[in-house]
Amino acid sequence: MKCTDKNCSSNKRFTLYARKLFSALFLTVLFLTGCGQDRFDMPYTADLEVSSFRIVTLEEERGTAVPFASDLCVVNSDITSSSVDMSKAQGAGLFDLNKHNTLYAKNVHERLYPASLTKMMTALVALKHSSGDMMLTASANVRILESGAQVSGIKEGDKMTLDQALHLLLLNSGNDAAIMVAEGVAGSVEAFVAMMNEEALALGATNTNFTNPHGLNDENHYTTVYDMYLIMNEAVNYSLFNEIISMDSYTTVYTDKNGASKEISVNNTNRYLQGEAVPEGLTVLGGKTGTTSAAGHCLSLITKDSSGNPYISIVMKAESGDLLYSQMTDLLEEINN
Repeated sequence: MKCTDKNCSSNKRFTLYARKLFSALFLTVLFLTGCGQDRFDMPYTADLEVSSFRIVTLEEERGTAVPFASDLCVVNSDITSSSVDMSKAQGAGLFDLNKHNTLYAKNVHERLYPASLTKMMTALVALKHSSGDMMLTASANVRILESGAQVSGIKEGDKMTLDQALHLLLLNSGNDAAIMVAEGVAGSVEAFVAMMNEEALALGATNTNFTNPHGLNDENHYTTVYDMYLIMNEAVNYSLFNEIISMDSYTTVYTDKNGASKEISVNNTNRYLQGEAVPEGLTVLGGKTGTTSAAGHCLSLITKDSSGNPYISIVMKAESGDLLYSQMTDLLEEINN
């Protein structure tokens, strides 16, 4: 057929349009697949059908789909048990780390105040970005004025290593230690909190937002049971974290602003490390406590069974300390069932 100027012009326009369409589709597919990247920042909620932890990446060579969270426990709804009474707590979860299986779940995607469970993320970020022998100097900001806030007695000008500060942070749950760690690692609390939130996103903990490194109450400082599982699951990859949370007590010597020695001894706030009974065949390796009036009583544990298989268990917003531990013990019993 003879190509008139009009026909040629139309054909050229069509060809150009087709090329642009193909390019747009290619870029869209490239964006969605992430070009091999393994990080997804799509937020999830309890009732959202499409979310970060459900996204899959394609293996082109085999043409199969591999779950994004293939090495994680995933849970979309409550998983209950007749032998667990969790009526006096707002949220709870039990996660089998070897089998990547969720054994129990109550409100695991509900946003709750974490209290001092926050300090697990503080320790994780510090361990990821600094070494234990890093020297820290306390600023005036370590003076915590909030009534009832747990402190280790650190004063302005005190000097200690990051290793020492992390022991006071995780064992004694010192809020002053949290400030000292944050400022020492990042230069300011604000910069450190930004690092905490960046790490949360990288782990897929997208229902979490931190505003401080210690967990004292702030309405914009929140997390979920599931997100705390993700955070602890990452933190236990660090040997120093595991070493600290397994100790029942700790004594160290540091210096004040004048260079004089100061000794401090603290006990682990985790009752299971102080003799609280554990279900038969189980060993509590360690964990982190957290308590404020708004958060209630919280506890996150790493436990192993008689075969050495590890589990993470979390209870949040229990009505009292005694109820926290009785409900946690019921939850741990599920490992043996």
